[in-house]
Amino acid sequence: MITASVPSRIAPLVGLSRRDFGKLVTVPRRGGADVVRKDRPGSLPLGHRALLMAA
Repeated sequence: MITASVPSRIAPLVGLSRRDFGKLVTVPRRGGADVVRKDRPGSLPLGHRALLMAA
């Protein structure tokens, strides 16, 4: 299972360190990308979406 909840799985999947992946998630989060939208309640959390796209 691909998940951002287990930090040790990030580097082998995408080749980014935990710190770099954290930066990758922090920038969009500051722009409001992590806001839960009512029209798509089943969407993945931002960290999971970033990991999926980077993989």
